[in-house]
Amino acid sequence: MIVNARMSLPDLAEVLAAAGLLLRGGFHPEPVDEVPALAAGEPVGTLLLVGNAGSDLWRTAAALIEDGVANPLDRYVERVIGDLARRVEARALFPFHGPPYLPFQRWAQRAEAVAPSPIGLLIHPDYGLWHAYRGAFAFSARLDLPSFMSRPSPCVTCSAKPCLSACPVDAFKPASYDVPACVGHVESPAGVDCRGEGCRARRACPVGADYRYLPAHAAFHMRAFVRAHRKV
Repeated sequence: MIVNARMSLPDLAEVLAAAGLLLRGGFHPEPVDEVPALAAGEPVGTLLLVGNAGSDLWRTAAALIEDGVANPLDRYVERVIGDLARRVEARALFPFHGPPYLPFQRWAQRAEAVAPSPIGLLIHPDYGLWHAYRGAFAFSARLDLPSFMSRPSPCVTCSAKPCLSACPVDAFKPASYDVPACVGHVESPAGVDCRGEGCRARRACPVGADYRYLPAHAAFHMRAFVRAHRKV
């Protein structure tokens, strides 16, 4: 599994792990996947997704994030993935560049066994809801990749669906998400639990409990979520 003459796929995974990141699978894009072309219109032969599970990224990045810098975690990830992309002669792609934003959630379902959960987040059979996609490497070559391992969504056999009943303001419905109600609760005195520990609906899911974000990590994302909504 060679990426290029400079690095193998296991080597790339090892470098990412040292930065708190994971290779999250890959696939060979087709036009319907809407993967941006490379220089001079060259099509992408292989897309490798990069992300995190649990708080390893937070533990690694927290001490390196500049105080007062806007979007500090995104900037850290952009440096790490961008530097690596240059080393392996790939184009770096990111979910936070836009609009228009790239369809990372759709790509993720092509790359590994994740599926939409009842609260909208993609659920992983091992990581549960405690994971994210941070970037991707786009290669011109069609690299040899491990076979896609299909696994059923844990939500299929979850009859209780505690994620749908745990929200104090009932923001989650089977086909909708009341963002204003969620943000209003998080900013209120009653929302101290969600502000400090992370979304209560997310925490209600029993899958991937070992990967639950640290309180400081969860609170960081909750603050960013509220700020982003207030800018709209």
